[in-house]
Amino acid sequence: MNFELSEEQAMLREISRELLSDHAPIGVVRSWLDRDEDVDPKLWRLAAELGWPGLALPEQYGGAGQGLTELVLVAEEAGRALARGPFLSTAIVGHAVATGATASLQAATLPALADGSAWATWAFAEPHAPWTIEGIRATARPDGRAIVLDGAKTAVQDAGGARWLLVTAQHPDGPASFLVDRNSPGVTVRHTRTLDQTRAFYEVRLDGVRVPAGHRLDGGQAEIQRLLDYASVLRCADSLGVMQYLLDLTVEYTAVRVQFDRPIGSFQAVKHACADMAMLVHGSRAATYYAAMAADAAAEDTARAACVATSYTSGSVGDVAETALQLHGGIGFTWEHDLHLYLRRAKADRVLYGDVEIHRDRLCTLLQQTSASL
Repeated sequence: MNFELSEEQAMLREISRELLSDHAPIGVVRSWLDRDEDVDPKLWRLAAELGWPGLALPEQYGGAGQGLTELVLVAEEAGRALARGPFLSTAIVGHAVATGATASLQAATLPALADGSAWATWAFAEPHAPWTIEGIRATARPDGRAIVLDGAKTAVQDAGGARWLLVTAQHPDGPASFLVDRNSPGVTVRHTRTLDQTRAFYEVRLDGVRVPAGHRLDGGQAEIQRLLDYASVLRCADSLGVMQYLLDLTVEYTAVRVQFDRPIGSFQAVKHACADMAMLVHGSRAATYYAAMAADAAAEDTARAACVATSYTSGSVGDVAETALQLHGGIGFTWEHDLHLYLRRAKADRVLYGDVEIHRDRLCTLLQQTSASL
């Protein structure tokens, strides 16, 4: 597989980095840490003008018709800048609607998602349950021409200002996902404080929420798992951006921090630590890019590639962040230093859409299935 970016992809990455550098520097990120709003409206407007929300949506609904690879490039820059906003959550729901909703539901939702006038998020995880389909306890009960949803969801990103919630629940014929109007009676959204202050997470409660039967997306467990893989690869890209920034920051710091009349970067132990960080970053990039390209090509090993990328990157991002903190010494623990904000984001990324143990276990299952079919 060719890992070289096309001219258009390289331009997308460059323009995205310039946008975030100019309009979402770390000072702006810090100014939003104690706010309850999901998004910086100026940044979201500029991102919409650049085409981020509709990047992978069908052209007939105002999107650009690109793939997961292009989304990964933008997600990596978002992680590098600790960008705040519903870009990734909207991309995940937009993909689900574009591939599984009825034509009428697509026409009613995708144009608004593509132009950035509305956003959406996926309500999947539940309190005290693993981030897997087996952990879903919310229920979807048929009632005439409607579906009644009950349950609680946690770690729902950017739900405060979302227009739609994609809710995954247990239907009598198996797990399914339903597109819910955020303002529907019975929907309660509560902002929660988390370790990661650069993003907004919510708890969502559904008490007898009625949605039209036509708001159910096609497919069952297999399609939900594919969407989990899709979301996991995007989360890997966010982690990759965090790791790359931490590596660059640490190399720069060790070149100027002096001990015993020498830069600490000249010490062999520090060199080895930085080299280990670089290996983890490069490995994560290769795994993440391959998983995205495999998904775009509908390759046979798409699911395995997603598991490899997620399990490797989930383990690597924490190691890179902790090594960066150690090499910065006490200054890295201070509120005034930016490193701890990246450490917090790295810790959150390790568990979003399933931690390393979940993905390694699934990878083993997939490999056993492949071996048995030979």
